[in-house]
Amino acid sequence: MTRAPHQAGRMALNAAAYAVTVFLLLPTLIIIPMSFGPERFLQFPPSGFSMRWYLEYFRDEEWLRATFFSLEAGLISAIGATLVGTLLALALVRGRLPARGFIELLVVGPVIVPHVALAVAMFLVFEQLRLTGTLLGFAMAHTVLALPFVVFTVLAALYRFDAELERAALSCGAGPVASFFHVTLPLIAPGVVSAALFAFVISFDEAVVSFFISGLDRKTLPRKMFEDIDYNISPTLAAVATMLTLLTIGALLLGYALKRAMERRAAAAAEEGE
Repeated sequence: MTRAPHQAGRMALNAAAYAVTVFLLLPTLIIIPMSFGPERFLQFPPSGFSMRWYLEYFRDEEWLRATFFSLEAGLISAIGATLVGTLLALALVRGRLPARGFIELLVVGPVIVPHVALAVAMFLVFEQLRLTGTLLGFAMAHTVLALPFVVFTVLAALYRFDAELERAALSCGAGPVASFFHVTLPLIAPGVVSAALFAFVISFDEAVVSFFISGLDRKTLPRKMFEDIDYNISPTLAAVATMLTLLTIGALLLGYALKRAMERRAAAAAEEGE
């Protein structure tokens, strides 16, 4: 008698979760067929099939320039955020920091503080340093925005990692650096790789801060998309949005595949050691 209401409530909760998921994904699912329409305006459903707007994207130098600029900024910020975030996560877990709570608050700051406020602050600072509209400026800004996600991801990997393995390496004569590179890093590598992909996606998709620190010639792809929404709505936007969606999905799938491969390799190495 008591299981029926419980099962009914669980089914209702699952149905609500699926409904919310479909509602959030529906705009993305609709924009994909719209990008293949032959019309000069956005229409759903499309009256036919055409690759015209994808060709328009690859022929437009401004679109390509914004894309390559986003790729460069994303790669640099992903590398920077991964290096700094991994070391910071290691210090938070293994170190004895006197102001650990304050440091953790600073790390969480870019997630809590509205991006508009961060964008204004970065603009005021970067303008004085002549970094607005530069690749270095974008890389620094996006590194700050991606750092919390890297730290949280690597922290999760470190908490699952057995610290006794580090102590065993140290007791066998390995120094802290050698222990990190030969023991710790290979075992937390799946988390580090996932963190790097997260950082790249966050940088590539970020739009708010990009508005404030962009220049007339150096702008990211999201900035270019929002400008076209204001002045020139065309199906090319749907094509770019579709490619961005596929890029994000591809990065997540790649991260998952690399994580599984590294986990299998670590498990195989552990079995050989036994």
